[in-house]
Amino acid sequence: MPSSPPPHLGCLSTRLAASAEDLRAAQALRYRVFVEELGGDGPMVDHDARLEQDAFDPLFDHLLLLDTTGAERVVGVYRLLPGDRLGPDGRFYCDDEFDLSSLRQSGRRLLELGRSCVDPAYRGGAAMLLMWQALAEYATARQVDILFGAASFPGTDLATLAQPLSWLHHRYLAPPELAVRAKPAHLGHILPPEQVDERAARAAVPPLIRSYLRLGARIGEGAFVDHAFNTTDVCILLDAARLSRHAKSLVARAG
Repeated sequence: MPSSPPPHLGCLSTRLAASAEDLRAAQALRYRVFVEELGGDGPMVDHDARLEQDAFDPLFDHLLLLDTTGAERVVGVYRLLPGDRLGPDGRFYCDDEFDLSSLRQSGRRLLELGRSCVDPAYRGGAAMLLMWQALAEYATARQVDILFGAASFPGTDLATLAQPLSWLHHRYLAPPELAVRAKPAHLGHILPPEQVDERAARAAVPPLIRSYLRLGARIGEGAFVDHAFNTTDVCILLDAARLSRHAKSLVARAG
């Protein structure tokens, strides 16, 4: 039986989480996607309540995508942490995965992205475009210069992921002044350019990362293997002004 098409923009809206109930709804969606669908786990995941949560949640703003048809439902989530709102230890979530020294020393206003997910029934349509528009507006309002965060490949075998990771490294590596590096910073999985099958490598890149690339993203050096989440992560870096231009254009065409 064919699935119904994703909803159009008129059925969807975005806002920041404004209550404990909003946050639980976001964490419940994250559980369905990251734990049930992708096989992830973590020390604070509540399997009984079916909530994917961690110690950083109270620091972040949570951008919600809502289906407003009937009772309002959370169908998409982005977690957002401005650089002027770090916790007592001054750490971003990504500090455990990447060396962010270059970003901190750049003098630019930073916004960390994370835990991006969309309900399976809403993928492939206008949902992500609307979230990008809201993300661009959030970044503009806070005068953000650079957005960054971990973006994931499913699985933890670097040898299996060597083709797409090598293609990203050779085609989309961030400039030296933004040289974020994975911890540890080994690059043994990176193949020489002549050994990269570009068509196969591109096809193996997850859709969200390909979408970031279309928005002008660059990639940090190396990859972090997250065994708890069953993923291999690269660091995505986005210029805020470019995101704003692209997001507005894409949403206008989709609307």
